[in-house]
Amino acid sequence: MSRSARLAMTACGAALLAVVAVLVSGCSGPQGLHVQGPAISPSKVSGPVYVADAQAQPLRRPTAIGLTEFVTVSELRWGSWGDGTAHATGKLSGMWCLPECGEKPYEVNVTLSALEKQERVAYYRRATVEPVHPEDLPKNAVNVQLRGIRLSVPAF
Repeated sequence: MSRSARLAMTACGAALLAVVAVLVSGCSGPQGLHVQGPAISPSKVSGPVYVADAQAQPLRRPTAIGLTEFVTVSELRWGSWGDGTAHATGKLSGMWCLPECGEKPYEVNVTLSALEKQERVAYYRRATVEPVHPEDLPKNAVNVQLRGIRLSVPAF
């Protein structure tokens, strides 16, 4: 390789290193990267909060709701609503427990969770039903899903 070719390669390499150094040094000062201002916090729900029943009907603080075709809760008394989770007490019944629960539904705690925010509203996407006295449930209740019930959320 000729001397002029080596000088050209050296000059080209030096120029490339200079460009890289300028680009890298432009990203931060000697103290490092500085971020200013408050961090972005999750937005609160500004509109109404709903839960959709098994037929996808939107309900707000319902007193009764069919969570699935097999799980119905009634006499709901909401202790909280509208935050990340909603909590209620109520009565559990369904086709799987007739005739016993037709006359005397089972006492339960209901938790709605997985709040999905949409443009102007929010929907709870999951429900969990916990019997207050699990020993009162009939044996066939083990086949009924009471935890992590997926709820309908209308598409907009």
